[in-house]
Amino acid sequence: MWGDIRSVHFVGICGTAMASTAVALKQQGLQVTGSDLNPYPPMSTFLAQNGIEVMPGYSESNLRHRPDLVVIGNAISRGNPEAEYCLEHKLRYCSLPELLRERFIRGKRSIVVAGTHGKTTTAALLAWVFEHNGLRPGFLIGGLPLNFDGGARFTDSEWFIIEGDEYDTAFFDKRSKFVHYLPECVILNNLEFDHADIFPDLAAIQRSFEQLIRLVPRNGLVLANGDDPNLRPLLGVRFCPVREFGLGEHNAVRAFNLQLGAGASLFEIPSYRFHINLPGEFNVRNALAVVACAKHYGLSNRQIQSAFDTFQGVRRRLEVRGVADGVTVIDDFAHHPTAIRVTLEALRLKYPRQRLWAVFEPRSNTTRRRVFQKDLPGAFAPADCIVIAQVARLEQLDPEERLDPDQVVADLRAAGKQALYLPEVESIVSHLARETEGGDVVVIFSNGGFGGIHEKLLDRLNRRARVGLAALGATAGR
Repeated sequence: MWGDIRSVHFVGICGTAMASTAVALKQQGLQVTGSDLNPYPPMSTFLAQNGIEVMPGYSESNLRHRPDLVVIGNAISRGNPEAEYCLEHKLRYCSLPELLRERFIRGKRSIVVAGTHGKTTTAALLAWVFEHNGLRPGFLIGGLPLNFDGGARFTDSEWFIIEGDEYDTAFFDKRSKFVHYLPECVILNNLEFDHADIFPDLAAIQRSFEQLIRLVPRNGLVLANGDDPNLRPLLGVRFCPVREFGLGEHNAVRAFNLQLGAGASLFEIPSYRFHINLPGEFNVRNALAVVACAKHYGLSNRQIQSAFDTFQGVRRRLEVRGVADGVTVIDDFAHHPTAIRVTLEALRLKYPRQRLWAVFEPRSNTTRRRVFQKDLPGAFAPADCIVIAQVARLEQLDPEERLDPDQVVADLRAAGKQALYLPEVESIVSHLARETEGGDVVVIFSNGGFGGIHEKLLDRLNRRARVGLAALGATAGR
């Protein structure tokens, strides 16, 4: 089946992993097409730069060329015209995890990075440690790592590093994506409740992670955050080795003497002192997982640190999109309360004296719901000013099921925060352009395009700067 494929069409191509895989296949000489409903940067830009035009919207006509294979994204459901056309016309189709497993992973030494938070940064850092030290790994990362040309690469190396998502595979396969990835080694960063649209409770997510652990062979390894109480019940297995990392003394790979600086962090293990050019304790844990894995596969402390020195990070993870009229605008993918809180804590370290604004779009399938109604206000504690946007796709949820942004704002104000609910992007941009001052830092949290808010805000701030200069010049000329 996999050897005679010359053309591939991706339904939902602007998903991070879908786009990265599409580009990698095109680079291997395949004909690649794709469609998506609302393409947005950075993935739409990434696809265009690599010569893949995104067909806007879903239509049966997008498949009239009858590609050899159709890859159906996990956001696609029955009723989608292209999914229906595939089924009706008996086109060959599969999920992205199936494609990855059979065409790229089978026969490789697969390292799967899983967990509720930190998967993308950890996978990108691990891939760079291997690459920097000559191992040339293949990889698939759910973001755009700045040390590489894209989020996916398929090589003839024995190594494959992949970000393992617990979300379901496709409308025709409700298992978690990561069970397809043939793990030799699994990194478990952490485990919290998320994906309320498919998991009823924390126990259901734990069962999915338990299934992943059960796929690790006896000559493999599970590397788990030993400080995470939700992971600990899963680690008492005998069929494969388990090694714990973390900050507690009970961990086999332990970090201590943390020094969290403005733009970098230091930590020690018993035999070496590492530094990483990323802020915050959560990034220390990400780096520690990489240290534990790399050392297991024979890399030395100095080899690991040499890669850390040149790691550039990942797009949409604390990414500075620009500075305009003295205001720094940062883009971050965080959407879970824990991820928002630790990101803001890291930014507070990096910008200790600046006023810190947090703008949040409730867009994920969990944050759109009331699941985190009580948790979200506390997540914004490190910020000075908070703006909450309208719940995305709110018409798809019953009113009693939706997050209540007004209540989030009321709870923030009760805690002494300056908070505001502004539904539309234009009203948010106008408010920020009016209220921010030189030296302020604005971090925008969304796992989507958020109506192009980053560029709109930078443009408005630049216009504000030009008006201010013109006024200053007019005053000086009098």
